[in-house]
Amino acid sequence: MSELQPWLNMYPEEIPATLEYTNESVQQYLINAAKDYPNKIAIHFMGKEMTYKELYDSSLKLAGYLQSIGIEKGDRVAIMLPNCPQSVISYYAILMAGGVVVQTNPLYMERELEYQMKDSGSKIIITMDILFPRVTKVMGQTDLQHVIVTAIKDYLPFPKNLIYPFIQKKQYGISVNVKHEGNHHLLTEVLKQSQKSIKEHSVNFEEDLALLQYTGGTTGFPKGVMLTHKNLVANASMCKAWMYKCKEGEEVVLGILPFFHVYGMTTVLILSVMQANKMVLLPKFDPETTLKTIQKQRPTLFPGAPTIYIGLLNHPDIQKYDLSSIDSCISGSAPLPVEVQQKFEEITGGKLVEGYGLTESSPVSHSNFLWDRPRVKGSIGVPWPDTDAGIFSIETGERLPVGEIGEICIKGPQVMKGYWNRPEDTAQTLRDGWLLTGDIGYMDENGYFFVVDRKKDMIIAGGFNIYPREIEEVLYEHPSVQEVVAAGIPDPYRGETVKAYIVLKDGASATEDELNEFARKHLAAYKVPRLYEFRKELPKTAVGKILRRALVDEEKKKLKEDQEKRA
Repeated sequence: MSELQPWLNMYPEEIPATLEYTNESVQQYLINAAKDYPNKIAIHFMGKEMTYKELYDSSLKLAGYLQSIGIEKGDRVAIMLPNCPQSVISYYAILMAGGVVVQTNPLYMERELEYQMKDSGSKIIITMDILFPRVTKVMGQTDLQHVIVTAIKDYLPFPKNLIYPFIQKKQYGISVNVKHEGNHHLLTEVLKQSQKSIKEHSVNFEEDLALLQYTGGTTGFPKGVMLTHKNLVANASMCKAWMYKCKEGEEVVLGILPFFHVYGMTTVLILSVMQANKMVLLPKFDPETTLKTIQKQRPTLFPGAPTIYIGLLNHPDIQKYDLSSIDSCISGSAPLPVEVQQKFEEITGGKLVEGYGLTESSPVSHSNFLWDRPRVKGSIGVPWPDTDAGIFSIETGERLPVGEIGEICIKGPQVMKGYWNRPEDTAQTLRDGWLLTGDIGYMDENGYFFVVDRKKDMIIAGGFNIYPREIEEVLYEHPSVQEVVAAGIPDPYRGETVKAYIVLKDGASATEDELNEFARKHLAAYKVPRLYEFRKELPKTAVGKILRRALVDEEKKKLKEDQEKRA
């Protein structure tokens, strides 16, 4: 056992240190599921269900149609959909046709959409009827040649399918009528047509791209992360090995995490199909709808993000719902407060552990153990099978010993091929096979890793290095605090100063003085926030990750405006 990988000593005997991969493409797992479990329910969506055979047949039909309108091997096809049956059908259809999936956030406005379509060179986009006007506005500035349109009502049961268009018009204020003609295509019409012959193509497991997954763009323009079939299959296989008590074909997976976020795509979409599990899809997170869905559909697996679990825990009627079906949850995308973890486990009786990863690692690289091993408070866990990880000096690039703080770096089969058309960025992020995460942390003697903070989020105030996560963990323990984010804002004297943005629980109250007194009991004086701001909500990504950078940018803008007024 390498002393550089002490975590392998912690593995329970059920988890192998290394895995065997079958060299099968991502889409092959749908073919396998349809063959082995044809009548098993693949998708439940707002009352309507679809079997694995139906999912496969629809995907194959759409794949043939994509080829008939010009898609060839390696062409990029965008999906701009919420979690719904059409998003799953489209995903596997694109891969069957030989294309590369480009996941696109349905919340994108024209400018963001145009950038991503131009950067990826996507030829076709599959989207919702209410997003169609937005797409048509950017088509002329991009390589897009065709738009395939679907609607939520297309996969709703009767009478919801008749009622939903009225709800949609009331909610969004628009009603869109798209005709199946020219370069505009209706998915319902496509799937009514007879199966078109499919041109077979071989898949190079290690080299061929399955996905261009765009990073959030919080540090500049979003970059397309090139993920191969091997990257995605390896990461889903690691997840399967980690969750060794889960039974193939028997689990029910709650799909709230959006598929346009790589964490939801791997842990819900790919893993569910790989294991022929049932996906219960929700197009957006709403606490009450989610609680009702859990009680009715009895999911056993619930991958999520901290804000989702916090949103449920703070629902006033949570005790009225039976959440006992939930067995296993791995939280990702942001740090999981210890208090949230403990409360959620008390209410559900299931296990909730923190995991860690990046888009560039497909995404998971570390997790705490769900079973048979004690969890370590505040840790992101240990590296997954076939994954090496280490702490490297930011100054010298040397690997650091146990306990020393540096940059977390990762190596493994789930690490991306590189950034799309960005060789310089790729060279800066991938070095000698190691992925430089940009996260600061350390490893203990047992191989458990701890994230101290993002390299770019570290606050330097009066010469002291301050890590926002430490401040947030303390303030989360205050009984009135629902959400908190700490950030470094410009300060003429200290360089930066700590400001805490607080969302209070419904009906709760707290003053700046109270929070300040609370923080001083648990933090060194230089770490205690100098400023507090109470808000109704915090800016977040679609997956619920709090956008610290957006708050910092707000402060910088205010400062600049103040300076201009004084001048």
